Amino acid sequence: MKLPFHLPLGLSCALLLGLAASCGSDGKSDPTPEPPLPPGPAGPSQVALWLTTTDQSTRFYKSTLPLNFATATSQNLAIAVDTTQTYQTIDGFGYTLTGGSAQLLHQMGPADRAALLKELFATDGTSIGTSYLRLSIGASDLDAAPFTYNDTPQPDPTLAQFSLAPDRQHLLPVLKEILAINPNIKILGSPWTAPTWMKTNGSFVGGSLKPEYYAAYAQYFVKYIQGMKAEGVTIDAVTLQNEPLHDGNNPSMVMTATEQAAFIRANVGPALRAAGLSTKIIAYDHNLDRPDYPLTILQDAQASQYVDGSAFHLYAGNISAMSTVHDAFPAKNVYFTEQWVGGPGNFNADFSWHMQNLIIGATRNWSRNVLEWNLAADQNYGPHTAGGCTNCLGAVTINGNAVTRNPAYYTVAHAAKFVRPGSVRIGTNEPGNLQNVAFKNPDGKKVLIVLNGGSTSQTFDIQYRNKTLTTSLAAGAAGTYVW
Repeated sequence: MKLPFHLPLGLSCALLLGLAASCGSDGKSDPTPEPPLPPGPAGPSQVALWLTTTDQSTRFYKSTLPLNFATATSQNLAIAVDTTQTYQTIDGFGYTLTGGSAQLLHQMGPADRAALLKELFATDGTSIGTSYLRLSIGASDLDAAPFTYNDTPQPDPTLAQFSLAPDRQHLLPVLKEILAINPNIKILGSPWTAPTWMKTNGSFVGGSLKPEYYAAYAQYFVKYIQGMKAEGVTIDAVTLQNEPLHDGNNPSMVMTATEQAAFIRANVGPALRAAGLSTKIIAYDHNLDRPDYPLTILQDAQASQYVDGSAFHLYAGNISAMSTVHDAFPAKNVYFTEQWVGGPGNFNADFSWHMQNLIIGATRNWSRNVLEWNLAADQNYGPHTAGGCTNCLGAVTINGNAVTRNPAYYTVAHAAKFVRPGSVRIGTNEPGNLQNVAFKNPDGKKVLIVLNGGSTSQTFDIQYRNKTLTTSLAAGAAGTYVW
């Protein structure tokens, strides 16, 4: 397995503008002038390339081939990169740090854990620069057992027994090590269930939130955000229910769109505001086949005032539905918060699908982030609850201190290491089978991520400011180009 050994040369100066992109008419114009690139092709490579191919020996490998822009023209398919067309700002790329992931990491030897966390969360050397994490508020199905922070035998509407103690065993120690590496990482919290005494069926599985406990559950979010802050963890955003239309997971809870709108409007929105909390409220957090759910909430003016945007998964529906919601409410953000890889999986098929639909597809459809499901699992896909996911393949498999890197590790690496928080998506076209997306970083560097979705090798051009670079990708290969 080949891994990158150093950061890109990554010249911060720009190249000369090529053809105008055709990715949409609703992008914003960015007239900021950019200095010209030093003459090529002589000298070191102007463009760095990280490559993953269907050949298993080439996974996130830094190419040694010199890549330089020139004035030559050709008849190749061409991707035109246009920094004058700008779209959404990027918050980051990453994973869900499930309780099970944290448990496995925490049980590693200190030196092995430190090395793995540095590889995952730092931005130097061989690190992949993970920049966004999702946490479960209470247990997800990838904890060893279900729990909330207020598991009492009798109702506790004042939340006198609220405690983050379950997270102090594994999750908080690991999270604090991550924050020591990247103190600016964005963190999203999502509950799988309310405390069982708040629910219609008194169970961790299924049921709904009783209306008489809406106010108490709103304070549950306030206490969680404040409690995590006291631990040194800033919760940037929360969703109010993971997969609110799925009642069969352990844990799980049903929350309809009208129920969520009412909860936001009358309870959790005012509660966070009254507590002086700036944590974003993000609606929905479920599949793209039901854009009507977030649209119902966003159409409710009293609820929508508290809502930053909507979150999505892709176990059903089409990634283009993110644009449907964005276009209906362009002032509201969209986020991609979960997608699993089913084990044992097929590396090439899984890698290609996730690159096409998530890293490229979600961001081309306005998503500010892309999060893959579980960061880590063991060789038996554990830990998980009884009735939880039995074959969720982690981005890494941890067996003691041994680590195996899986498809989601590489999909996130191709974006996170180079497309840093604060980057802006910029214009590109998509010729033939060359699915792609491009970004401009705050420091001026450009990043173009390309997947050859065809069945044969493809030679193509990258055009930028009247200059052309010719490159090629094997069938199924992905490349991240940085200049």
